[in-house]
Amino acid sequence: MNKLVAFGFLAASNADWVQKERDVTPYEAKNSMWALEQDAPADHTVTMTVALKVEEDRRAMLEKVFWEVSNPKHEKYGQHLTTEEITKLLAVPQSRVDAVSAYFSEQGASWIEVNPNKDMVTVTMPAAAVETALKTKLGFFVHSEHSNVRITRAQAAYHLPEEVAEHVSMVGELLQFPRMRLKSLQNLATGAGTWPNACAASGCKGLVTPSVLAERYKFPSANSSNGASSMAVAEFQGQYYKDTDLKTFGTSCHRDVTVDKVIGGNTQSAGIEAELDIEYIKSVAPNVPLTVIYSSQYSLLNWANQITSLADSPLVHSVSYGNDEVQQTSTQYMQTCNTAFMKAGAKGISILFASGDQGVCGRSGCGLLTHSRFHPDFPAGSPYITAVGGTDFAGTDIGDEMAWSASGGGFSDTFDIPSYQTAAVAAYKASSDADLPPANLWNNTGRGYPDIAALGGQKAPYCITANGMFEGVAGTSASSPVAAGVFALLNGLRATANKAPLGFLNPLIYQNTAAFQDVESGCNGGGKKYCFKAIKGWDAATGWGTPNYEALSKVVMQDAKDSRTIVV
Repeated sequence: MNKLVAFGFLAASNADWVQKERDVTPYEAKNSMWALEQDAPADHTVTMTVALKVEEDRRAMLEKVFWEVSNPKHEKYGQHLTTEEITKLLAVPQSRVDAVSAYFSEQGASWIEVNPNKDMVTVTMPAAAVETALKTKLGFFVHSEHSNVRITRAQAAYHLPEEVAEHVSMVGELLQFPRMRLKSLQNLATGAGTWPNACAASGCKGLVTPSVLAERYKFPSANSSNGASSMAVAEFQGQYYKDTDLKTFGTSCHRDVTVDKVIGGNTQSAGIEAELDIEYIKSVAPNVPLTVIYSSQYSLLNWANQITSLADSPLVHSVSYGNDEVQQTSTQYMQTCNTAFMKAGAKGISILFASGDQGVCGRSGCGLLTHSRFHPDFPAGSPYITAVGGTDFAGTDIGDEMAWSASGGGFSDTFDIPSYQTAAVAAYKASSDADLPPANLWNNTGRGYPDIAALGGQKAPYCITANGMFEGVAGTSASSPVAAGVFALLNGLRATANKAPLGFLNPLIYQNTAAFQDVESGCNGGGKKYCFKAIKGWDAATGWGTPNYEALSKVVMQDAKDSRTIVV
């Protein structure tokens, strides 16, 4: 093993980094909220997800199946693949798996696990061994607003020997920095709502509660799911929950809020992000079994590998984590995640991501004096997941909604417009009501997002229980689990009629737009001059609008194409 191949680059400044795999994407240091604290100790345990090369023709075959089984108008709609069928389709050679596994084993890995599809290898090894194996330097990074959160990342380029590199797409958990919830979106004490407070807690007055959501989105206050449906939320980096908080919230707001299964796990603690997710996905679907998938480190790639490797993966997943596309380490990283998303959809799994909480400018910002280019979000901008934006009530009563000014939305700089939204995006751009921002600020040919929306703004935050106290929390981190809960209910309906789960949702959504409550006002500039306006029909602030469960329940019971005849 002699010649080394560079897979990434992190500049000397601990936040001014670019990744070099197939392209180079700059990331300005001033926009990072992460700072290097110290070098990683030699004996610190590091776990990495090594994505193996998948031949392009095999990836194309996966994508073809993904679209077919996700399209209600296709004869193969709902004919989802098994894990074994996906493994056969990808056809990653065993020699490739063996070569990569052997290399890391020789370099001192204490644990190596190959996923069922043979396209990812999880490796655990001491930091010193990682530094030797990848010719890099690791460090501890801390967050400027969450000083108790520490992650391990590379400080310099990482490499692999040429004969190993030819088998590897990328190595995760080295250069990806997660977005953390901003403190300005939590501990919100007041809300503008004038509706009756249906929770037995004065701290919920004027805030969004389960009963508010049930009235607006027309789902039953209690459902009779037969248990065939299932759902999950993803939590990371100390964001966990307390059973006592869930019980207090459930008792006060008249919902059964319990966690049925935990994958990973942590010491019970009051994590605002986690308790928001759990309390409100269960507020929508209290009788649908909920799994909490927890990891001490944030890794989108590891999470996607995990859920597609489970023998009984929950059918609906809500994730409230992401970053700007420009903050991703490379297009290759995003494409590797997209492959995992396609695997999930091909198996009948629905994935919903929050669209972000910094408006069109994203986490990187658009500058202070001059208005620089917008920063679209990933994974929200991925064509292979469902992105959920945020809204506010237009007035102080339960009724029409408007775009939340800080809701993420726009057009991807990386991915083209997928076929399912071609007409919708074209109509938006052609509308005089859109009053589009200057063309130099966004990508006219990019995938538009979000796809749908739900309440999430600061006008009437969500009332949650955290650490025994009731408080208000805002953000698309609330919107995503609410929307996910609705689709979990719909999967339960389909199960009662022996229909396949919904899987990837976007073709269904874009073919049944009348089942959503259109949002026609507001814009998502996040306080900046330019934004994408919410107008009649699809828009890049709220998508098709917010869910109407009563209408959607009729839509999802219409198809009868549930026979299973796929051969790969």
